[in-house]
Amino acid sequence: MSKNQNKTGSYSFFHCIEKNFDKAAQFISIEKGLLEQIKACNSVYRMHFPVKIGKEIKVIEAYRVQHSHHKLPCKGGIRYSMKVNQDEIMTLAALMTYKCAIVDVPFGGAKGGIKIDPQTISSENIEKITRRYTSELIKKNFIGPGIDVPAPDYGTGEREMSWIFDTFLSLRSGDVDALACVTGKPISQGGVRGRKEATGLGVFYGIRELCHVKEDMYSVGLDVGLVGKKIIIQGLGNVGYHAASFFHESGAIIIALAEREGAIYNEKGLNVSKVFLHLKNNGSILNFPEAKNIKNTEKALELECDILIPAALENVIHKNNANRIKAKIIGEAANGPITPEADEILDKKGVIIVPDIYLNAGGVTVSYFEWLKNLSHVRYGRMEKKFRENVNAEFLKVIETFCKKTISIEEKKMILRGPREIDLVRSGLEDTMINGFHKICDIKKSLKIENMRTAAFVLSINKIIDSYERLGIFP
Repeated sequence: MSKNQNKTGSYSFFHCIEKNFDKAAQFISIEKGLLEQIKACNSVYRMHFPVKIGKEIKVIEAYRVQHSHHKLPCKGGIRYSMKVNQDEIMTLAALMTYKCAIVDVPFGGAKGGIKIDPQTISSENIEKITRRYTSELIKKNFIGPGIDVPAPDYGTGEREMSWIFDTFLSLRSGDVDALACVTGKPISQGGVRGRKEATGLGVFYGIRELCHVKEDMYSVGLDVGLVGKKIIIQGLGNVGYHAASFFHESGAIIIALAEREGAIYNEKGLNVSKVFLHLKNNGSILNFPEAKNIKNTEKALELECDILIPAALENVIHKNNANRIKAKIIGEAANGPITPEADEILDKKGVIIVPDIYLNAGGVTVSYFEWLKNLSHVRYGRMEKKFRENVNAEFLKVIETFCKKTISIEEKKMILRGPREIDLVRSGLEDTMINGFHKICDIKKSLKIENMRTAAFVLSINKIIDSYERLGIFP
């Protein structure tokens, strides 16, 4: 057994990223020491702090890791889970660095985590822990609009981000840019419309773009386009649910949805909204009236389909089940769902893998938009919406006069409408994901790299090298 594996044969999460990094490094001509600097985590802050919960004082274990300072601020979510450990947080921070570089978001990667189970702790005590964690970050200068900007992750959301912002503001009174110290906030607290669905929508845009490439589709025996593609999604959390909804709306067929307790399957397709309502009412997706139950979640991954979207945990596809995966395309909506050994097996089978460091970058992209909004102190669309509507109205008058034809009221509404914040955010996200996809493909072709993952790492590392060199750090 490798020293990088645990007793179950699973790889250390951080080792998986290092292995992928090393594969990409073979295509880059630069001194080894510089690559080691890029690969290493710059700062690891491990903390323990006491919080009174009920009549007892509990010592809370927490982390904040800043992987890279080639761009500032650093950026990355905060997760609440009993599985939080240093290896996991370091890995997720590294992934953030590479994601940001690929999609041209000017941040260094970071990640945070608190080792608690939010399901078993009251809202009042979660607030205590969150505020104390924030104050610890402030003490060590690990949070701030130009230093390190957290965001939601597993187990956290708008509520926790509001508490972080409020705590930061109370200790940094008068900071005019305090809103930009954290993203993923409620709209009323400086959040941006479109943030909740951003990662899932980014997954949709990335897979849609791949499905428009004739060469790639023909190589796996599929037609061009998303319509009619059979899709399986593992994980119906924020990312999986929104990705499933956008795929469903686009004409794809969601044949299976998998959660921790099991999966449901219907070859003719599942209505995602109905499944989510069933989950909300019953606490489980199982026993959905229009589907068959699958007791073992892992078996759902092995069903016949065109596209498989793991959107939950890391290492769910490994050496023991990779040969049984029948999907022609795998889109990594989760972080690290495929182990290095499984990656090699799937590559040999000709499966197209769209890697996590590109595909789930939608969240950080829209977090970047929120950060910019907070620094500019104005809502997207506020300055130009009415102007655009007036220009469009004048343009319509000219058309109607020239063509001697009156345009219907419904058509006028569509043409006259100026851009809302959510329109601009989604437009920016779509453009970002499309550009990122084609940059990866260009590198893959020019360097004759076999898979998208290695090409994505090459693209990312090259951008980070360029940043360091232009700073004058590497002569």
